[in-house]
Amino acid sequence: MMVDEVAIKESPAAVALGRWSVLFYGVGHMLNDITAACWFTYLLVFITDIGLSPRDAATVMLSGQIADGFTTIFAGELIDRFGHFKIWHAAGSILVAVSFSSVFGSCIPCLIFGSESATLQTIGYSFFAAVFNVGWAATQVSHMSMVNCITLNSTSRVVMTSCRNAFSMVANLSLYAIAFLVFHLSPSKTTSEIENQYRWIAYTSIFIGCCFVVIFHIGTGEPRLTEDFRGHAYQKISWTYWFKKVLYYQVALVYMLTRLITNVSQAFLAFYVINDLRMAQSTKASIPAMIYISSFVVSIALQELTWTGKRLKVFFSVGGVLWIICGSAIFFMPSNMKNIMYFLSLVIGIANALITVTGVSMQSYLVGEDVKGCAFVYGSLSFLDKMSCGIALWVLESYQNTNVVALTACTPICSCYSISRYGFGLVPAVCALVAVVVTCTMKLEKPRLRPLKVPLFE
Repeated sequence: MMVDEVAIKESPAAVALGRWSVLFYGVGHMLNDITAACWFTYLLVFITDIGLSPRDAATVMLSGQIADGFTTIFAGELIDRFGHFKIWHAAGSILVAVSFSSVFGSCIPCLIFGSESATLQTIGYSFFAAVFNVGWAATQVSHMSMVNCITLNSTSRVVMTSCRNAFSMVANLSLYAIAFLVFHLSPSKTTSEIENQYRWIAYTSIFIGCCFVVIFHIGTGEPRLTEDFRGHAYQKISWTYWFKKVLYYQVALVYMLTRLITNVSQAFLAFYVINDLRMAQSTKASIPAMIYISSFVVSIALQELTWTGKRLKVFFSVGGVLWIICGSAIFFMPSNMKNIMYFLSLVIGIANALITVTGVSMQSYLVGEDVKGCAFVYGSLSFLDKMSCGIALWVLESYQNTNVVALTACTPICSCYSISRYGFGLVPAVCALVAVVVTCTMKLEKPRLRPLKVPLFE
């Protein structure tokens, strides 16, 4: 054991990364993050605003999630076999940039066939949603799995994940700033005006995200970690290897529940603040912005910590407990107490940062030095994430028609248990409870840690 520890300390791959390497890596997911924020926050609202039913909107989202889920599996396996992380990242980014504007725009098949039928619109939007998510998945898997092939240093891996999460907050804040301006400067009354609103949001988001993709590719080299700290070449790991590890199932479940918490709550936030709490239209942008400002601050703070398996579990559990409290408050809160939502948004932001950074970092602890199988791990876990989120959103949104009926008898001092309350409050709280219980049962191996060369931010 002592010989191994000395070898690790002397290995260049185990040396902690400097700030610029971490920063260049961190911006690489900005295009995915800013388009995903728009996808989960505004897709269901957009589809229903242009006249389609909630079930049709749910079908569009489910088609994208299914395409995303299966692509992560294939992309993970192919990346493990052939490598070339940056080529996968670039190709996926191009596909995202090209297709995303059609997700939030006019129905192209409707223009081609000269029909505005609900079925044709659903098919048209579902197709581009699927194409967008294929590109999104390729970019996500290549970027996430790249961490383990850049460095063996456990602290650097967590710091890179935290930096990535911090820039995810920047991406989300950028989106909500854009949306806030568009909704204020360009009010909409007709379907055409609604489409123009979201088209401007989509185009601006794509431009910002692509700028950061270019920075990532200029500043980050292709990972070359092909040997372990002993100088032995890494061997390709069969996917069956992971299925024999109990920790794989625990990490998979925790990651899936983490994504359910963040994505389902984000999808129903706009419906909740507008329909249930009867807040101003601008809160569709301001409340999410407060959540992500809070998350950004916490993500920055997390980068300065030295991480152990125990600390990961503690921080995740704290985030989960905060979500249980917030979810319960959201589920029962009457509209005359709507101002509490501003405080809850800050707490939700803290909770999201804690569970996201630690939940994703658990995957790095699972992978360890088995870097030749890391893309399969990220791909398979992302598959569970996409499929579970897609099914959950489809089921909840399918009952959204009853939301209007439920709210007609609602009074300011009496909570009405609409679908929005279940999606934004109850579902995340239950997922957080289960995730905390599973986290407490994990046995994370003691990592080989070295501190950062320099603080990421001075």
